[in-house]
Amino acid sequence: MIHGSTGRSRLAPAPHTHRHSPGHAALDATGCASFTGRNRRRPSFGVVSEAVDQVSQPPAGVCRAAHEMYDADLASRSLGIEVTEAGGGRAVVRMRITETMVNGHGIAHGGYVFLLADTAFAYACNSYGPVTVAAGADITFVAPAHLGDQLVATAEERVRYGRSGIYDVTVRREGPDGGTVIAEFRGRSRVLTQNGRPGTANGN
Repeated sequence: MIHGSTGRSRLAPAPHTHRHSPGHAALDATGCASFTGRNRRRPSFGVVSEAVDQVSQPPAGVCRAAHEMYDADLASRSLGIEVTEAGGGRAVVRMRITETMVNGHGIAHGGYVFLLADTAFAYACNSYGPVTVAAGADITFVAPAHLGDQLVATAEERVRYGRSGIYDVTVRREGPDGGTVIAEFRGRSRVLTQNGRPGTANGN
């Protein structure tokens, strides 16, 4: 998910503490992360440029569960995905299409578009705290994405019932027209039980 800087980018190291100290994250009463200082050990919701060696500023609207989840999310971080908003059943994530994401037709591979939408879904349904996984998902590809496109996926909760939930995600290409819709995704979530095993349909 990427910030304008020169040089090849690499992921910033994530800290293993949430204590409020210079350069570390502090969590306010709502569970949202705020950041102070210029220490390189700040949690990264972006990347570090090897040329300028600075950590991009993370957004203020990313709450506790998403913050901790992102620290361990090597899959999303390795693709440059940024989480710019997460909380209350909603999430916004961003990713730029790179050369390695382009298929033999010269357009973005649909698997990467699905992955971006699924990531937004994951942060939305996990924003309440309990560990939540996908029970299923489907996607409709509306328009192709291309090399260099900045894609933004916005996930919105539609309903939660028991330990299940339904979330819709729209993937758009950033642009002056407000963004071309690239795909529409629907995800079905399930909160895990305390022993880490998915619950049954009757909630047991």
